[in-house]
Amino acid sequence: MSSLRFRYQTIEFGGIDIHLRSLRDNQEFSDDKDEAANLGISSAAWPLFGILWASGQVLAHRMLDFDIANKRILEVGCGIALASHLLNNRHADITATDYHPEAGNFLDENVRLNHGEHIPFVRTGWADEQSSLGKFDVIIGSDLLYESEHVDLLAHFLQQHAATHCEIIVVDPGRGHHARFSKKMIRLGFVHSQHKPETETYLDKPFGGQVLRYVR
Repeated sequence: MSSLRFRYQTIEFGGIDIHLRSLRDNQEFSDDKDEAANLGISSAAWPLFGILWASGQVLAHRMLDFDIANKRILEVGCGIALASHLLNNRHADITATDYHPEAGNFLDENVRLNHGEHIPFVRTGWADEQSSLGKFDVIIGSDLLYESEHVDLLAHFLQQHAATHCEIIVVDPGRGHHARFSKKMIRLGFVHSQHKPETETYLDKPFGGQVLRYVR
């Protein structure tokens, strides 16, 4: 990991500051032990987990005033996990998961930077066998539908870990797969709605995606 170059930044949410160590850019790469390669993660895709994307910022802002009382929350495909760190600052019951082998290390380092409580992390893929994650009252994620095959994999994973009464929030930047995903979630018994972010003033440019919501 010593060959990587990092970016340190502070993301402001009103009176809350979240400090992040992310990758400097999407050209960084370090996989000396072939951990990512053995999971099918290419060198081009390797840095994507460690960048702060607009979708992640939209999700985190959605969590700023989200009702967290007595709710077990899971962030799926957490990447740099900005939303998880904000929820951790609010003392939510938050668990994070990602497929990338370095996501957990970055999560722990950013918890340390924010002087936060430990965030449980599980490295798992959506196609993996039944995990020990359990059920959640709320599941969140951003920019998850990266490829067309992710529609069925993600829907199955969410169904596996959604409690009987569950709210799912997915911020999608508009890659073209969310319509088919929403139809799949409706068939699984969820009620679907979507909307644009309430405000985008914290972003460098207008957000072209949607906030997807599924409830049952």
